[in-house]
Amino acid sequence: MKVPGMNPITEDDIANYLANTPDFFARHAELLASVQLTSPHGNRAVSLQERQAEMLREKIKALEHRLMEMVRHGNENVIIADRLHRWARKLFEVQSGRALPATVAAEIRNQFVVPQVAIKIWDVDARYGKEPFADGVSQDAKAFASSLTQPYCGVNSGFEAANWLDDTAMAMSLALIPLREGPLDSTGPAFGMLVLASPDPQRFQSGMGTDFLERIGELASAALSRLRVG
Repeated sequence: MKVPGMNPITEDDIANYLANTPDFFARHAELLASVQLTSPHGNRAVSLQERQAEMLREKIKALEHRLMEMVRHGNENVIIADRLHRWARKLFEVQSGRALPATVAAEIRNQFVVPQVAIKIWDVDARYGKEPFADGVSQDAKAFASSLTQPYCGVNSGFEAANWLDDTAMAMSLALIPLREGPLDSTGPAFGMLVLASPDPQRFQSGMGTDFLERIGELASAALSRLRVG
């Protein structure tokens, strides 16, 4: 529609008018029954009320999917939290300091179904200096561990820590967790590192959430701190 000397009325003008004139359809109720729209589920024409009902059903379906996803993630978190609880309980039960690192690794494999786990600790008390968990760590690996303020998750890019595993060739993805006093994201030097590995390249992928890995790191750090130089 165009009136001489005036700008043509656009669809946006009509939409704005209807949005700002809520009583329009109250005054012209017959239009609601006469308006015909194309259904998204075919080429048949449907009334405005039926199209609105279809849109509402689609919104409800989308909300149902979101709710199901939230429930699924909630159930998964409960399962992981329960496994974390059982793992931590096992650490409290260990009396021998020498047996503690092996227990940390073994219980991670058992509770969280991680194919390979390795652990190294440095600056330990002289009593543990010749233990396998305190041997074979370069200064570069120690510096790398101290540089981490959260777990590294991603592909195995030739990290020295991957050599601590039994089968490096099957370590397609890694989680490298620093061990340090206090919160994992503090700037204090690390006194160890925990390595989790999987043959699945997507098991520990870059960008994944690391909340539970951080909890594992903090709990392991607290348990293993008794092996350090007093």
